[in-house]
Amino acid sequence: MIQILKKGVKIYKGETIMRFILAALLVCLSSSLEAHAPVINDGQAPMTLEYPFDIEEPEHSKAIFSELKSEPHYYKIVSQEKFRFYAGLTAPKLDGCALKQTFDLRILDGNKEEVDKRNGKSGEWWPWYEEYGKTWYWVGPEVGKEFKSDRVYQAGTYFIEVSNQTNTGKYVLAVGDEERFGFSTIAGMLLKGTMGKIKRGWWDKSDC
Repeated sequence: MIQILKKGVKIYKGETIMRFILAALLVCLSSSLEAHAPVINDGQAPMTLEYPFDIEEPEHSKAIFSELKSEPHYYKIVSQEKFRFYAGLTAPKLDGCALKQTFDLRILDGNKEEVDKRNGKSGEWWPWYEEYGKTWYWVGPEVGKEFKSDRVYQAGTYFIEVSNQTNTGKYVLAVGDEERFGFSTIAGMLLKGTMGKIKRGWWDKSDC
């Protein structure tokens, strides 16, 4: 419900105003809040090598929630200067369920030549509890170490490929290791209901 005052100022009531209040409180804590900023890939890009999902600010940490549906997914990074690179894969861990699918990670340069590769089947997937989202994950292969970058890429274009044998299944691609985000990210998550959508789509509506 919205009440309009004489001077044109709008007062938001109910759930909306609570979101704004929470956002205002969180901005006070944003200087110390550390987490991967969640992004839902809901079909805004074809995810092919020709039309990949563009990743901006590759050092800024983000967790991209997506699902393979018969074809590999491709992400693209374009940087005008050298940057610290990190990429890692996780999958939702469901109560009482074993790991259903693994995922492979491959890095290509601007000429589509392989720079690095991690095989999801050959590595160990281990359970991890993420405090911010209050959810469990299976942690898989990473180009980096312990969620942090351990290498620098030169300026240029790079592609990240996510795939598995059947090219199916829900996964999370983590990119970057600078884990601070501020008011605009927090407020956007609150207004869009991002965390609720993630929980419903990757945990509540999933099964073994």
